[in-house]
Amino acid sequence: MNIIQTLTDEFSLALWQVENTVKLIDEDNTIPFIARYRKEATGSMDDQQLRALHERLVYLRNLEERKEQVLRSLEEHGHLTDEIAVALHDAATLTAVEDIYRPYKPKRRTRATIAEERGLKPLAELVFAQELDADIYAAAAQFVDPEKGVETAEEALAGASDIIAERISDDPLCRSLVRNMTQKEGIIRTSIAKKAEEALDKDKRAGVYDMYAEFHEPIIKMAGHRILAINRGEKENQLKVALEAPTDDIIAGLQDLFIKNNPNTLLIMQDALADSYKRLTAPAVEREIRTELTERAEEGAIKVFSENLRQLLLQPPIKGHMVLAIDPGFRTGCKLAVVNDTGKVLETGVVYCTIGNQTAAAKSKLAQMVTTHGVNIIAIGNGTASRETEAVVAELLRETDLTAQYIIVNEAGASVYSASPLAAEEFPDFDVSLRSAASIGRRLQDPLAELVKIDPKSIGVGQYQHDMNQKRLGDTLSTVVEDCVNSVGVDLNTASPSLLSYVAGVSTAIAKNILEYREENGKFESRKELLKVKKLGPKTFKQCAGFMRIPDGTNPLDNTGVHPESYDVAQKYLAQAEKSPRIEDIAKELAVGVPTLKDIIKELAKPGRDPREDLPPPLLRSDVLDMKDLTEGMTLQGTVRNVIDFGAFVDIGVHQDGLVHISQLSNRFIKHPLEAVSVGDVVTVRVLSVDIAKKRIALSMKLGEGK
Repeated sequence: MNIIQTLTDEFSLALWQVENTVKLIDEDNTIPFIARYRKEATGSMDDQQLRALHERLVYLRNLEERKEQVLRSLEEHGHLTDEIAVALHDAATLTAVEDIYRPYKPKRRTRATIAEERGLKPLAELVFAQELDADIYAAAAQFVDPEKGVETAEEALAGASDIIAERISDDPLCRSLVRNMTQKEGIIRTSIAKKAEEALDKDKRAGVYDMYAEFHEPIIKMAGHRILAINRGEKENQLKVALEAPTDDIIAGLQDLFIKNNPNTLLIMQDALADSYKRLTAPAVEREIRTELTERAEEGAIKVFSENLRQLLLQPPIKGHMVLAIDPGFRTGCKLAVVNDTGKVLETGVVYCTIGNQTAAAKSKLAQMVTTHGVNIIAIGNGTASRETEAVVAELLRETDLTAQYIIVNEAGASVYSASPLAAEEFPDFDVSLRSAASIGRRLQDPLAELVKIDPKSIGVGQYQHDMNQKRLGDTLSTVVEDCVNSVGVDLNTASPSLLSYVAGVSTAIAKNILEYREENGKFESRKELLKVKKLGPKTFKQCAGFMRIPDGTNPLDNTGVHPESYDVAQKYLAQAEKSPRIEDIAKELAVGVPTLKDIIKELAKPGRDPREDLPPPLLRSDVLDMKDLTEGMTLQGTVRNVIDFGAFVDIGVHQDGLVHISQLSNRFIKHPLEAVSVGDVVTVRVLSVDIAKKRIALSMKLGEGK
């Protein structure tokens, strides 16, 4: 296989793009570096395209390596033929390679191998050839051997049938036919598991798995979120799952492939074929298909989670504000932290907003903290007691002349962070709950800088994240964080080790070394100083330097996205920019690519620019609604909190997020909600229905339609 040509065709790219990209990857350049600083070489492919190509490159190389392993094994054991070699060469997937190798692969002891040990392989070959012109039992009688455990002709034929069954099951044509027909015409059917039925009465059963009590759907139509839900139900012993294949049609197809109309062997072959399918092939293919369905569903869920995470991390920071952060709670009270515009915690405290006789004292404390520190925004975590705390804050703002506004902040993962060694290091004198309040305030001021301290899986913008391959999920989400950090850049003099460790080329150890250097030598004055950091050599410097920012350094270019390798070009451009109005002419004169020059010009126009500032700010509130205040047809503004396969959840200020089903997201047809909305979007919605008992709110973004 020509891997470069295959990638060129699959990604619809020019050959030179793929050749250059693969070369850059093989030279150990990071994806963020390639995407940002090697645009001429890649044709300006973005980080997501580059990661997809890299992932496919790894798969194809693994495929070729496996082909070589199989070829060597077949050759060593005398099984390799020209036909097999051609088939392996043409195999486009690892599954196809394993299908070819299956008949020759060393096996554990099976019914077929036992029959072979008893000397029945020649009989099996005689039957399988289906050219016998005499009675089959007479032929089988010749293989009776009590010493080998073959007492009768019938036992000899039974052993031969076992060998034939395994041979048919191992045949690539058999596997392909069964797999294709099952995938195209098979049905997934679910029912409530017997144990679950016995343990729960009907009233209690109505819940998360109720829709799967009597459910069936063609395999080809199974949506990813339903596959993951069914898997979870099966794992929890709540659901019984069966894959129903078109058995009669499959057996008919197999008979066309393997059976000749020889009356002497017909019945034996038919029985062996049926046994082969039901005992060997069908269970194996069912496992394969369910695994493929799960992997497909996981990939879809990971893609949605990744996009949600990307949007959440790139939410615009609310800079220059004094923030009072509240981590709500009932019994333990609401933990408070005032965070200044640099993220420093100035004051902490605890109030009891949810206890009637202490509400007045809570309001008084909140007002004092707002007034003392000039708080502009009150950030309320959206966890337990959030609704009650929000009501007290809104009431306080109505009763006083305080000019602050409040916002509900997604606190997912804050508790994970507050109990981590990193939080203990940052706030050694704080109680765990107070660390959580500080984190809520900081994530409002700079979502990216704070959220990188938390395991991406704990941030809560996915679906079924605990039911999928955790390594695959973790690796993918880490690349999203890496891409976001590098697209924004980091302040070299203030960034935490967590943030620095996501910069291209910077390992956790090097991030700690940067912090140590900063503590020992003071602020970095230039990017070149990075080369003085322990274990940070020229190779790492090349990858990371362009993503580091020094706002008050000795060289103004150090506060831009211009890479040090292009400083000379940037300075020459500034010196002669007026000579030619055409950027192509300037690029030619400076011996630099047009994409790189455009990036340099953009950075010079807005040094220190944060790309997140171009996005609309989050929605601030000054009053609160209750679910009972909602009426059908009411129009409200809200913030998209999560996007999933079947819709989006929107915070409209009543604590309980409302669901905009995919059918209500747009007047045009969309295949997935991400085509219409993203996490963090501020949207206008219309209330379709409110179910207070079930705490469900149905919303629509089709504002032009009637009720």
